[in-house]
Amino acid sequence: MIILDRVTKLHGDKVAVDHLSLHIKPGEFFGLLGPNGAGKTTTLRMITALTPPSVGQITINGHPVSRNNTVFKGQIGLVPQHVNLEPELTVEENLRLHGMLYNMKRDEINRRLAELLEFTELTAERHALANTLSGGMKRKVLIARALMHNPSLLLLDEPTVGLDVFSRRRVWDLIKSLNTRGITILLTTHYLEEAEHLCSRIGLLKKGRLIMTGSVEQLRNMVGPVVVEVFARDRTRLYFFRDQAGALDFASGLTEEFTIRQTSLEDVFVKMTGERVENH
Repeated sequence: MIILDRVTKLHGDKVAVDHLSLHIKPGEFFGLLGPNGAGKTTTLRMITALTPPSVGQITINGHPVSRNNTVFKGQIGLVPQHVNLEPELTVEENLRLHGMLYNMKRDEINRRLAELLEFTELTAERHALANTLSGGMKRKVLIARALMHNPSLLLLDEPTVGLDVFSRRRVWDLIKSLNTRGITILLTTHYLEEAEHLCSRIGLLKKGRLIMTGSVEQLRNMVGPVVVEVFARDRTRLYFFRDQAGALDFASGLTEEFTIRQTSLEDVFVKMTGERVENH
């Protein structure tokens, strides 16, 4: 589905993405994680041909990605991080406009519009102006718009940023149902719980380099599936172990407050980005 072959992006002397090679399979739900400035959004911009790679090649379903190649563009739906709906148009008008931009026929637009309004539970809001909607509804309209031209690949750049917990969960359900229908999804997010909940495979970027990939379980096992969390001298330290016995043996010698638990994706992220983690 998506192949990035040694892709590098330079901004002057700064390396935003560094020799990134990645293969995302059809039907996969892949999460791309990393600290701020790791290159997540730049990678999405290259995949959508909004910015060209300095080195390397990207293909989608065998089609080279470039600004002049219209074939691959019809296969991609993009949900941007920032809401960019036409604020003075209604929900329906925003979706119709998108369909027209993709040269969809009127009957096809009408059919797809009805399907997506029902799917996203926005039928009652179809005539509401975009700028009057709640944050959660705006996010659902962005997803519906990205799906109007029936793409096989959906790119989600921080799709739930700024939403409350309830709205975020509703968007999660919507995204999960899309993947179960066969749509390939590439997600970038700052919410590690979101990636842990949604993604079948995860890649971790650090300073533009892909430093590890795998399922959540595989990533846990790479660092150690059991963690001892120790709070001492106003600081939390994490110690990773291969099994519960090793963790218990280590903890038996501690005098500080501690917790033994399963390693989370957040623990993996903290360890691999080098933030306040102790190896043991």
